[in-house]
Amino acid sequence: MPDYSAARYNMVEGQVRPNKVTDHALVDAMSRIPRELFVPKASRGIAYVDEDIPVAKGRYLIEPMVIARLLQEAYVKPTDIVLDVGACTGYASALLSRMAATVVALESDAELASRAEATLRELGVDNVVVVQGPLEQGYAKQAPYDVILLHGAVAEVPPEILEQLAEGGRLVTVVSPDGRMGQARLFQRTGKVETGRILFDAATPLLPGFEPKPVFEF
Repeated sequence: MPDYSAARYNMVEGQVRPNKVTDHALVDAMSRIPRELFVPKASRGIAYVDEDIPVAKGRYLIEPMVIARLLQEAYVKPTDIVLDVGACTGYASALLSRMAATVVALESDAELASRAEATLRELGVDNVVVVQGPLEQGYAKQAPYDVILLHGAVAEVPPEILEQLAEGGRLVTVVSPDGRMGQARLFQRTGKVETGRILFDAATPLLPGFEPKPVFEF
């Protein structure tokens, strides 16, 4: 079994810290969680490169710098309940497990959900619950959430997911209205009002179910 500790160290020191990621819990999680276990075996040699890694048809692990900056901007606290929409193979959920109290990992693909559950169990993660269902609806059964992560780019954030935020809750994702270059954004709920702000540019692949709506021309 190859030792990926050097690659993990280089990812943190070369991609994460230089991009203003200073949250100690997050940096510690990225230094410890074996990202290589969350990609196909054939891709383990590139698990730590600064790119989105394909793990299934149309599904990716977001590149390390982008996921790190999104999670830092979410200001995850040890008492938070988090929803990871499009959990994929569970890498972001594993990171969040070291930052939050409870993580609900929502995945629509049965095989990916099974892989996520098995890998998290292998790592001894006991505060992540993997659930299966349509991504674009969120998971209202366990709402409200202090933090919601949409693990991929979206043309827009569905109102029904924003409604699952708790008072003061934060949602982070990459918004890409045309499916090309997008912008990482933070949305916050105060009372019945959601506000948003742009964080940085990111060319993150679209999350299935969140594609731009067709424009009809007459």
